[in-house]
Amino acid sequence: MEVWRLIDLGMAEPLLAQTFYEAVANEVDRGASKNTIILVQPSSPYVCIGFHQELEKEIDLDYCKKKKLMVIRRSQGGGATYLDSDQVFYQVVARGDSKTIPVGIHELFEKFLSVTVFVYRKLGLPAEYKAINDVIVNGRKISGNGAGSFGKDTIILVGNIILDLDYNSMSRVLKVPSEKFRDKMAKSMMEWVTSITRELGYTPPPEIVKKLLAEGYETILGIKLVQDKPTNREWEIWESEVKQRHLSNEWVNMPELRHRNLAIAREVKIAEGVRIVEVTHKANKLIRLRAELVGNKLRDLMLSGDFFIVPENALPELESALKDANLERSCISRRVLEFYKTSGIQTPGVNPEDFVDAIMRLADNGEKAG
Repeated sequence: MEVWRLIDLGMAEPLLAQTFYEAVANEVDRGASKNTIILVQPSSPYVCIGFHQELEKEIDLDYCKKKKLMVIRRSQGGGATYLDSDQVFYQVVARGDSKTIPVGIHELFEKFLSVTVFVYRKLGLPAEYKAINDVIVNGRKISGNGAGSFGKDTIILVGNIILDLDYNSMSRVLKVPSEKFRDKMAKSMMEWVTSITRELGYTPPPEIVKKLLAEGYETILGIKLVQDKPTNREWEIWESEVKQRHLSNEWVNMPELRHRNLAIAREVKIAEGVRIVEVTHKANKLIRLRAELVGNKLRDLMLSGDFFIVPENALPELESALKDANLERSCISRRVLEFYKTSGIQTPGVNPEDFVDAIMRLADNGEKAG
């Protein structure tokens, strides 16, 4: 039986709650710390965006500034969301050579989210796992989850038990084309996302939820959890490296700074035969593209959206693999498939053909985008 650490950080300020597991991952990856599960609640509200999302495309920054809401870019994919102390976070950090960790991301989600399902069922809710990374109750999502990799051989899975939801704030922090659209989005959120409080009519104490999580991990995964505290080295790494990275402009505005030469406008003619085109494509996940086209050739390409890619830092490599490609389906498909084959990336919820379909929308010069 594997022995894992269980660290309860209690209530923590947003940046610590959202990112401390990265410091732990650093130590787990080099073998200095055991596989670890972290439980934590953010002490105040904040906004979190996915690793591959463009900040200004997703978030109403003026509103966040007015409400003094910190905006944090997480290290996994997924979409933008509003978070507060009504969520209990679980953060799993484990080496890939652990017998508890499946090889594939799909299998990882299914195995570890069975613990999340266990917790909700113990609380009296008919929870079910929904591929790829959701837990639902009565047809509504009741847990958001993400996964990724770190270093040489460390796997990370993060998610939450939703005690309650502030639907107004959830819709208000997102950037939308109109207030009418925002109202529609808020109603949609209420229709498709739920919480323990909404389902049961009361909010269970967070300590009960944490106790059930620990019980679930031990029972379902067959591991032994030992209560522990972060090491001095983990605190040092978070303070000097993780915290500073997440506060940097290079991190917060990562996609935009990676492609400074691409304009923000949806379609701009730069010179004869040269234009900047932006399109969006909705598969299971949203894919945004901004490209510099020279005739029928991709001179430069920027991909963003709420999708997951493991490893996360593979996205710039995919962009590079597509540079100077002719905007023809056979050419684009060949390059995308070859990249998947040689890189070994996993994109749960999105397949190679989704990226090909998205890129081919550029051939419409953005006219069908939206």
